Amino acid sequence: MDLKLKEKVILITGGAKGIGAAIVRNCSQEGAIPVIIDRDSESGHQLQTELLTNGKCGFIAVDLSTPESCSRAVEQALQQFGRLDGLVNNAGVNDKVGLELGTPADYVASLHRNLVHYYCMAHYALPYLKHSQGAIVNVGSKTAVTGQGNTSGYASSKGAIMALTREWAAELLPSKIRVNTVIPAEVMTPLYRTWLDTFPDPEAKLSAILAKIPLENRMTTADEIAAMVVFLISARSGHTTGQHIFVDGGYTHLDRALT
Repeated sequence: MDLKLKEKVILITGGAKGIGAAIVRNCSQEGAIPVIIDRDSESGHQLQTELLTNGKCGFIAVDLSTPESCSRAVEQALQQFGRLDGLVNNAGVNDKVGLELGTPADYVASLHRNLVHYYCMAHYALPYLKHSQGAIVNVGSKTAVTGQGNTSGYASSKGAIMALTREWAAELLPSKIRVNTVIPAEVMTPLYRTWLDTFPDPEAKLSAILAKIPLENRMTTADEIAAMVVFLISARSGHTTGQHIFVDGGYTHLDRALT
């Protein structure tokens, strides 16, 4: 299927590794021009170099911790490519700021790491998305729906992202800008691997998790998340907006008795 993304400029935050990198690669395969926005310069440059062999790819090294840095990322992308057709808000980290294991200051910092830059990136990209009638896809997390324990900052950020998706979809109807959220559950990324390795027996922990995933008892792949994100950013999903789409093998909603 031709997703009609050729030469479309798509910003992907947290695009250097994990799910973000998979989204970048999928955009490139569709002929789009992905722009990696990430603070990891080494990984970002490596991915950009890989993709430049067969297409176009931008990379902007920036930490999205302030509104000014988000504005700068958008402006640099515009300077390089002259247009903006889509925004994928993906950067974030499950930082374990809980109700007991954390302070109010830690909680506010977690919101900045996981939520505030979603708003800032959309705010600064909006004038250009209006011009192109582009699309926004936010990457969420099942923790917003299921809870996890000891991760108040991350879970509430992801819950807010689901709410903002509906709010932005409503606000941007006159501009014909579609906004959707893709919600993963269990995906093997470098951050997920780091979390697994905190357990005394990481492989036993992984086996216990896999046993609870209804469809095929396996992790969702980063490419499976990316495929949905890229479809939603494309014109092929032209009448889909305000949706929360779970790509998780049934993990969040299906009866555990099935496993």
